[in-house]
Amino acid sequence: MQLTVKKHLNQLPSAFILDMDGTFFLGDALLPGALELLDWFNKNKIKFTFLTNNTSRGELEYVAKLTALGVKQEDVHIYTAGDATIAYLKSNFPGKKVFLVGTESLKRNFLDGGIDLVEDDPDVLVLSYDTELTYQKLVDFCLGLRRGLPYLATHPDLNCPSPIGPLPDIGSFMALIETSTGRLPDVILGKPNPGIVVELARKWSLDVGEMMMVGDRLYTDIALGQTSGVKTALVLSGETKRQDLANSNYQPDLVCENLVGLLRFLTELSTEEKII
Repeated sequence: MQLTVKKHLNQLPSAFILDMDGTFFLGDALLPGALELLDWFNKNKIKFTFLTNNTSRGELEYVAKLTALGVKQEDVHIYTAGDATIAYLKSNFPGKKVFLVGTESLKRNFLDGGIDLVEDDPDVLVLSYDTELTYQKLVDFCLGLRRGLPYLATHPDLNCPSPIGPLPDIGSFMALIETSTGRLPDVILGKPNPGIVVELARKWSLDVGEMMMVGDRLYTDIALGQTSGVKTALVLSGETKRQDLANSNYQPDLVCENLVGLLRFLTELSTEEKII
């Protein structure tokens, strides 16, 4: 199995941040090495959490999905771009009325998080990956933008990986909206925004450099290496292909075909540390 160490890695990270779509599972199937990697983390007492930019599902749906795929309930730790957006709204727009382009499950998350969602006369506009998108939602959103309302986006992903191929994600919606209104988001939350990683480091009482982000996208998962200083491992089981690395500004510390390759590397690194 082909593996490339792009940069010098000689110390086992203290915690891992795992992307989900295209990294840990694809559609309704776990990717190779997924459960074995979690078992290894637990055995070696290494912290980990799942992190996703996909806001089309709520946290409870991810919990249900992961446990149905065979992940132990106690291993399901999740932080999403939706969670980051809720936190940003509460800090920067407290008490403001929000118009959200999002799925019903994401709306429930926002309401549970104390966000005042409205259909009319909002103060802030939020765009997310909405798999229930309608033309009327786009109309209302663009009209709000023409009024000059603040414009937040949960994340920047162009496509969402799926078993049938890449599906249009929020980045595609942004392009459509920009063509109509000339507006781009004022703020984009989610990867590669460094705030997510900084928050996790604070939660774990670690330095950002002690953690590793594992994902399949160069411009979100691997870009975190530049925006936050976290170590990065690219798996080629999702969106990115090996040939994409040649022209990318975002270079990972480690490249693996999948999680099996990552686990093999970590096991060898751990053995070397014990010998030393």
